[in-house]
Parts: sequence; structure tokens; C-alpha cells
Amino acid sequence: MKEEPRSVGSDRTLTVGEVAKRSGVAVSTLHFYESKGLIMCSRSEGNQRRYPAITLRYIAIIKVAQRTGISLESIRTAFSRYPATSKLTTAQWKEMSSQWKEDLDNRIQRLTRLRNELDGCIGCGCLSLKDCPLRNPADVLGETGPGPQILERP
Repeated sequence: MKEEPRSVGSDRTLTVGEVAKRSGVAVSTLHFYESKGLIMCSRSEGNQRRYPAITLRYIAIIKVAQRTGISLESIRTAFSRYPATSKLTTAQWKEMSSQWKEDLDNRIQRLTRLRNELDGCIGCGCLSLKDCPLRNPADVLGETGPGPQILERP
């Protein structure tokens, strides 16, 4: 028997199956997101999970953020600044997304550099390529830290 969505005025709630179907994520993923504090649910009298409809928006934000490489911890931190299960205002969304935008811009810059310079010297300190003596004589980049310093530069 198909269970109908619960609603109390504008406080519509959804079962875990409904959220999974509508959001396109597995039930186990919903449980995982819940365990990480990304989404919240209440329990019915029969101890079944009930999610506010706004959870679908939170899951959409999580999925988009993850696709761009934003960590779940960063997402959780951003969500924690606002009341749980509240509908984000335009200003709140702009504030949240602007924090991620700077990180994405930095990542795009690093990925572009990686794409453009990967076939040359990356400043790792190996000094074995013909370019190393020109781009990193005597491993001067080693003084700035470990790893591929040319690719890691700001």
C-alpha cells in the first residue's frame, strides 16, 4: 500500500522513500547525510523518519556542492550557520555561495595551471628534467616547502 505524503498546513513532511525518490539519492545516503548533521528528520509515532519538504532543497545544495568538490564538512559548517530545516533566504544563499565561490575560483586556477603545465617542470625538486635547472636551479623552490611548488604557487 502506497503511503501518502504527510502534511500539516504548510509543514508538509515526506517519508524517507519519498525523499530518496524525489532527490535521486539512495536511502542509505539520506541516513549518512543525517548522521553527518547535513539534514534532519523527525520520527512518527511508529518511529519512522519524516523529513520536512525543505530537505529536498538541502539535498540539492549538497549534491551540487559535492559535484564541485566542496567537502561535506564545509557544507555542514555552512548549513550550521542557519536554523535547521529553515528555508534559506536569498541573502543567506548568496552569503553561503560566495564563501564557496572563492574556493572554487582558487581550485579552477590550480586546475588550469595543472592542465597547462603538467607536461613540464612542476617544481618537485627532482632536478632530473632539462627544465629543472632553468626553472628550479639548485632546488630553490624546496625552500618554500615540500611538493610541486610550481603548481602549488598562488
